[in-house]
Amino acid sequence: MSDADQRSSKHPHAPPDFSALLGELRAWASELGFSQIAVADIDLRTAEPGLLAWLDAGFHGSMDYMAAHGLKRARPAELVPGTLRVITARMDYLPSVTFGTPEGWQAIEWQRLAQPTQGQISVYARGRDYHKVLRARLQQLADRLAQRIGPFGYRAFTDSAPVLEVELASRAGLAWRGKHSLALSRDAGSMFFLGELFVDLPLPVTPAIEPHCGSCSACLDVCPTQAIVAPYRVDARRCISYLTIEHDGPIPLELRPLLGNRIYGCDDCQLACPWNKFAQAAVLADFDARPGLAGASLQSLLDWTEPEFLRRTEGSAIRRIGFQRWQRNLAVAAGNALHAGHAPELRPVLEALLPAATPLVAEHLRWALSTPGALGALQGRPAVDPSCP
Repeated sequence: MSDADQRSSKHPHAPPDFSALLGELRAWASELGFSQIAVADIDLRTAEPGLLAWLDAGFHGSMDYMAAHGLKRARPAELVPGTLRVITARMDYLPSVTFGTPEGWQAIEWQRLAQPTQGQISVYARGRDYHKVLRARLQQLADRLAQRIGPFGYRAFTDSAPVLEVELASRAGLAWRGKHSLALSRDAGSMFFLGELFVDLPLPVTPAIEPHCGSCSACLDVCPTQAIVAPYRVDARRCISYLTIEHDGPIPLELRPLLGNRIYGCDDCQLACPWNKFAQAAVLADFDARPGLAGASLQSLLDWTEPEFLRRTEGSAIRRIGFQRWQRNLAVAAGNALHAGHAPELRPVLEALLPAATPLVAEHLRWALSTPGALGALQGRPAVDPSCP
């Protein structure tokens, strides 16, 4: 769906019973593959100081669009005039195949992180691009609502505009904000996507829930780069997800060894979170892992040409980083493996890539072939605090 406004000032049908309508919305959402929906008010003024402090600290890194939109993120009615409520939706994404393994999905992911010659891709990115999946389903939900009450004003978002998604989900009672800054649910952990419908309907607001992180610090302790600088506060400039996806320049030298074998995103804070023992399997097959994206060897991934990268990542969130960043990330992972004394066969592969490499990729290839590095991401991982819930 396009992010263009879908608005009408007329509601030709009789005014609906909005409490009953919310019940119908929940049933329709479930049929469409959503795990839960809730409704938030649009008064987010109390979130503005924290947003401004985060931006003032420069924690958004090179994501200039975060600052460009300013406080519009905390003011839904300015982003979409006429908005009265935000329907916030959760969609679980943990692949059912991984979820159903006897060892448990978290244990499997820890094992993959301990294999330096494999490329580790964040779980959410192994299937179809969630932007496409959620936007299409949110559009269907809006269409169903229009059939029921007549034309209404709305706009759908999925991590695609200046929207405080976690804040809205928290206020609606769909989740609470964990210390890693992600949305957390007692029933589903954090392994879910969020989407929103900004609507001009006075739906009843659903109540917020209390946070349940307690004294647990597992996510802070386990972060390979210590990017969670304080509870609920992440410095994106140190976050592996930011470095491998959003950041388009050289990865800082001091952080490269800490990336380990992570080539797209990082799940460590979610793997360590005790609430993710309640993570739910995805209902939709869209999020099943594509062949070659879970547990693939670095050598096989380095062999991809740009056309093959584009073909294999068609319809995937991975494609958005482009081939250059993909190769940059692989070079760092391969360098970490070489330093650890693994896969010497990677050396001639990296050397063969140098002549045709862009300056950015060439810098990382040379680093991989020459750096003494460190083993920070492969050894000495802190244990989860047994006192956590």
